[in-house]
Amino acid sequence: MMVQVKSGRFDGVFTDGSRLMTRNLDPGRKVYDEDLVFDGGEEYRVWDPRRSKLAAAILNGLESFPFERGGRVLYLGAASGTTASHVSDVCPAGMVHCVEVASRPFRDLIALCERRKNMVPILADAGKPATYANLAQPADVIYQDIAQRDQVELLVRNVEAIPPSSGLALLMVKARSVDVSANPAKIFSKVERELQSRGLDVVQRIDLAPYERDHEAMIVRLGTAKATVVS
Repeated sequence: MMVQVKSGRFDGVFTDGSRLMTRNLDPGRKVYDEDLVFDGGEEYRVWDPRRSKLAAAILNGLESFPFERGGRVLYLGAASGTTASHVSDVCPAGMVHCVEVASRPFRDLIALCERRKNMVPILADAGKPATYANLAQPADVIYQDIAQRDQVELLVRNVEAIPPSSGLALLMVKARSVDVSANPAKIFSKVERELQSRGLDVVQRIDLAPYERDHEAMIVRLGTAKATVVS
């Protein structure tokens, strides 16, 4: 499909005026049945905000985008690699270390990483960063999308073990994973207070509706993170 593509608000992100796109690092191949479009001899992948919380955050007003062409990203909760593949497109000269603990999506992630040489699959528990810290350092930014109760603790442990040089982390918070019965707005405020109590400042909160219900993206500036000591 031929369209007119122009640069978006952030380096490595493009648009045709209505849709987000990234330049395809693996031409001719799709990752999750996204549309491929062409302009000026370049191939782009449409970035679906209903399949990617990072795309939803961009469309809903994300102000800080710490991903750079040669950046090193620690991606926690990569699943089969939908969003991670777009981060791979944005960082073609960098490296995306993809941590995933579930074996089924990890098999798909391995196949994806075999085609994309700037992606590294890591089968590991994101709550135990010591098991992969030697593979993922140094990191420029941490991106976390893990739907479980201790989301803050996981982030803090990783910040402590692999502090990103950008001073920023992106945390995707799913309210129903923290407390299925509580009001999502109260949960998000509680998560922000917990981050602050652990030495992390939330510089922006982004509601991901209508693309994701009861989700917020939190842009976190790293101070002195304080992890709970685990014996």
